[in-house]
Amino acid sequence: MGKIQSAKELMKYIEKMNSDNSVFQFSMPGKGKFTLVLQEEDDEKSIQFEVDKNPELKRMLKESQEQYDTERSMSTSELLNAVSKKDFM
Repeated sequence: MGKIQSAKELMKYIEKMNSDNSVFQFSMPGKGKFTLVLQEEDDEKSIQFEVDKNPELKRMLKESQEQYDTERSMSTSELLNAVSKKDFM
């Protein structure tokens, strides 16, 4: 799990995400632990294929869905808007 120290650092990780690197777990001081999942547009069959061959990805997606269902999640935009420089000092 990565430890993010700034919004700029988080954006660097997001920019590097692709179909081979589509899940990123990280923590932010003062905010908590997060799982970021890249979902390519209209590619549900591909996602299911990846989940079927990767038990760890399946576990992370299940955990993410449970958090979403219990309203313990936020969008990337909400996360970035909630972060300020003082969170990393």
